[in-house]
Amino acid sequence: MRYALFSDIHSNRHAFEACLAHANLQGADRIVVLGDLVSYGAHPAEVVVRCQAIEHEGGIVLRGNHEELIQDRNLGKSPLQQTLGAQTAKWTHEQLSSEQRLWLDQLPRTAVEEDIFFVHASANAPEQWHYVENARSAGASLDAACAEAPVRYVFGGHVHQQTLYFRGTGRELMPFKPVAGIPVHTPRHRQWLATIGSVGQPRDGNVRAMYALFDSSAQQLTFHRVAYDYLAAARSVRAAGLPDFFADRLEKGR
Repeated sequence: MRYALFSDIHSNRHAFEACLAHANLQGADRIVVLGDLVSYGAHPAEVVVRCQAIEHEGGIVLRGNHEELIQDRNLGKSPLQQTLGAQTAKWTHEQLSSEQRLWLDQLPRTAVEEDIFFVHASANAPEQWHYVENARSAGASLDAACAEAPVRYVFGGHVHQQTLYFRGTGRELMPFKPVAGIPVHTPRHRQWLATIGSVGQPRDGNVRAMYALFDSSAQQLTFHRVAYDYLAAARSVRAAGLPDFFADRLEKGR
């Protein structure tokens, strides 16, 4: 099975459609969306409709922290509402129908298929949205996933970076620096954790969108970077009246 892994789309329709088209050319069998479909960008409703179709067609769609942030019960109540990012929550809320918001709110936080654990942030208390940003936090996520099911792979997003860790002969996880487009052999005799990056808001100085493709039969993971019309995406952010900061971020990739 070839899983196309997407996360942190953040209402960026331009980037999402480019990545979906790229994954189709790579022969993806199953689409997995690892949360944060909305916020920041100008096209939340369009992205939700696309993800609903993905779920209907047999794909997996998970909930991220931004799917919770835009709900009625959370608007204006979280300390995060003081950040620039959360200022888009109310606007995003208003762009979505009540049915769309309910669908987002009912999405699961995790899923398991084969020996793969899918999550938006960390498998360690997924409802708390811990960042997996070093070997220690990656180990905590992997350990938590393995306590739930016989897992060899954990795939998540949330950190907007493409990273890969594996467990060798000891308990410590070892980092591995992936190169876009170069397949990495990920044999099942080890345990692996990857953050697959952000489709809609890269933050590493590279404007190209991120996603990954995992071939469970070949035991092979490939990180991808995809060119898309990021200037059009930035223009749509400004035209929607959202803070310029989010358009600038798309134009600079950071």
